[in-house]
Amino acid sequence: MKIFVVGPSWVGDMMMSQSLYRTLKALHPAATIDVMAPAWCRPLLEKMPEVDNAIPMPLGHGALAIGERRRLGKQLRENGYTHAYVLPNSFKSALVPFFADIPKRTGWRGEMRYGLLNDLRPLDKDAFPLMVERYVALAYDKQKVQKATDLPQPLLWPKLSVTERDISTALTQFSLSTQRPAIGFCPGAEFGPAKRWPHYHYAALAQKLIAEQGYQIFLFGSQKDKEAGEEIKQALTPEAREACFNLAGETSLEQAVNLIASCKAVVSNDSGLMHVAAALERPLVALYGPSSPDFTPPLSYKARVIRLITGYHKIRKGDAEQGYHQSLIDIQPKQVFAELEHLLSTEPSA
Repeated sequence: MKIFVVGPSWVGDMMMSQSLYRTLKALHPAATIDVMAPAWCRPLLEKMPEVDNAIPMPLGHGALAIGERRRLGKQLRENGYTHAYVLPNSFKSALVPFFADIPKRTGWRGEMRYGLLNDLRPLDKDAFPLMVERYVALAYDKQKVQKATDLPQPLLWPKLSVTERDISTALTQFSLSTQRPAIGFCPGAEFGPAKRWPHYHYAALAQKLIAEQGYQIFLFGSQKDKEAGEEIKQALTPEAREACFNLAGETSLEQAVNLIASCKAVVSNDSGLMHVAAALERPLVALYGPSSPDFTPPLSYKARVIRLITGYHKIRKGDAEQGYHQSLIDIQPKQVFAELEHLLSTEPSA
């Protein structure tokens, strides 16, 4: 059995898709699984033991480019795929498996994909409330699994594989010491400050962890999160700044994953790196405001979610100072510290 997957294009979604790969491998141990996704996804896919090959998608997000998709599909015919799983819901995402002439092509109905997919699933969102359930359900016969409660439990949650050598190499690359245990902070969020815990709260927590608890802080994120990292660092006392390292925009995705794996625990906004931390089974405090954990929560028994409001609020900019959302401002550092302290107290000693 040779499986071809059209994977998602976002970090969090890519992480949750690993549950499908793990499930397919459990059901079909001899199967090979190849995943086509944007090239930046390769570091994540390479840390998923179930995935045999990461195939780069050369087209940008949103590009239809039917001719190029036809060329890609025809090129893939020689691989002899027997099954395809299309995870995005767009019309264009179903084109490559169709042009590759893969015999069975499975996916949710999505954007008018009749004919492109021949194992088409109508999606009842109430029957599958979690994204991970929607991914995993595709591994099973649609007549047998019609709602989330039909899925075998427990679900196989995402689980990245990182070696001690990976961690050691990354620490050396950034001249990071292990004399102090590290706590990772992920202060960025895809859509700006409305989904971010305020930098001054992160700073207050960092100050306590460094000065009173003997930790060092690693700040993770993309280049656009670097400024938020600097705001956190500059709010610390000069002594505490020596134990705070702003790595946002400095690491590759692979390096960030390896360094997150080195952390004793992680504090994160609702972001892709939050899902990475969960898949690395790091003790995790996840902070939610207008976005909701009801659809894409961190998939880890070591994760604790703090949220003070209910429902989903489509807000791109908070109405408080600096664009923060009041529901995140109201989460106090002492509450986050208490959750963090509890998680660390239940961790087995190294």
